[in-house]
Amino acid sequence: MPVVSMSKREFDRLEVLLGVQSGRLRIVDACRLLDLQRRQVFRLLHDLKQDGAVSLVSKRRGKPSNNRLPDAVRELALSLVRERYSDFGPTLAAEKLAEQHGCMISRETLRGWMIEVGLWADRRHRLPSPHQPRRRRDCVGELVQIDGSEHAWFEDRGASCTLLAFVDDATSRLMLLRFVASESAFDYFRATRAYLEAHGKPVAFYSDKHNIFRVNAKEAIGGDGVTQFGRALSSLNIDIICANTPQAKGRIERAFGTLQDRLVKELRLAGIATIEAANDWLPGFIDTYNKRFGQAPANAKNLHRPLTVTDDLDEVLAWREVRTVTKNLTLHYDRMMLLLEPSPFVLGLVRKKVEVVNYPDGRFAVQFDGVSLPFRVFDKTQTVQPGEIVENKRLGAALALVKQMQDAYPHQRKRHHPARQRPPNNLEAPGMPSKSRPPRAVMAATRELTDEIQTPHPALQ
Repeated sequence: MPVVSMSKREFDRLEVLLGVQSGRLRIVDACRLLDLQRRQVFRLLHDLKQDGAVSLVSKRRGKPSNNRLPDAVRELALSLVRERYSDFGPTLAAEKLAEQHGCMISRETLRGWMIEVGLWADRRHRLPSPHQPRRRRDCVGELVQIDGSEHAWFEDRGASCTLLAFVDDATSRLMLLRFVASESAFDYFRATRAYLEAHGKPVAFYSDKHNIFRVNAKEAIGGDGVTQFGRALSSLNIDIICANTPQAKGRIERAFGTLQDRLVKELRLAGIATIEAANDWLPGFIDTYNKRFGQAPANAKNLHRPLTVTDDLDEVLAWREVRTVTKNLTLHYDRMMLLLEPSPFVLGLVRKKVEVVNYPDGRFAVQFDGVSLPFRVFDKTQTVQPGEIVENKRLGAALALVKQMQDAYPHQRKRHHPARQRPPNNLEAPGMPSKSRPPRAVMAATRELTDEIQTPHPALQ
């Protein structure tokens, strides 16, 4: 008996046709199940009766496609890839074949050809990338890993917040912990200042690719390709290194795993539910943690460098942006217009570049070559504008601000406020026009008062 190889679609078609032959299905039902016209169903039934199940197998099976490219094109493309683009991926190789050689081949076709001859391996057959352990640094302060973790640190006693951590790579010790509302550049400025004042300047910080540490835009317009945090570290002669994978900075990732278990429970036992109280309590926890999990460095030398007189942390750890002074002695920054106070020196700065300095404590300054210029704010908007782009890690703080603003609205601007609701029909206020009906809350209060008047006091009964 010959063996017939059928696809699932062909087998389902055979099952429906056998149901029609046995009388279990009507022709109309077969047309609906097979999505075919009556004429095609009758043709399939005729072929099935005459040749059996073999008639349902595609006649094109095992034959080359009519749309396939000639073998000469395949050999030419593969020879070019072997000679010039052996380490290229299918997408880039297809682009280069079209640009440099006029060989128009789709990337998926080229991908299949490269897989057949062993020039490319698809994802299913690639070996997993190993993440082998990296040896620790030898000295304290040689490499400090920094990161933030947003978590429900206070459980249901308070809102979720972010914990900034500084972990020494050589010893796995917690060098600094600080709770903040959200992971932002200003929070890292404050935390870094506390770290530098406590330990000194390390050789390098090791972080992820968050846009606080790295410019992620492929074609960033303006700027020198350095973030505000990177500029501050460069001024202090501290390097910033970004890890490619979370496994590369596994020491701080594992530390967060431990902290999300132990620190949460310790905060619960201490009854702490606010960021301020937690930051005051953290130093004792850091000492206990380091005694339990800290390790001795391979080299006892401490590579932290002390701060010098020239290291002005107030000026270094601040947000600085360049603006151009207009002929009206104005400049724009963060949806504000800053008006410079006229003076002979300021009048000479028209069409020149000045720096707007935003300090972490909320102060502003306008400087030219380090000289502060007197100014005043013409207009300042402190609300979240519609369509404003908010980073994912700062979304919680933005939503909290929006909710605070909405709670301050008068009841006329609150859509679901009881004072704005009206009876939905004439049953609640019969005989009263809809426009003059009192609010639902007033109706309910009136109804309760009426019930009390109609119900006599027990002492009067």
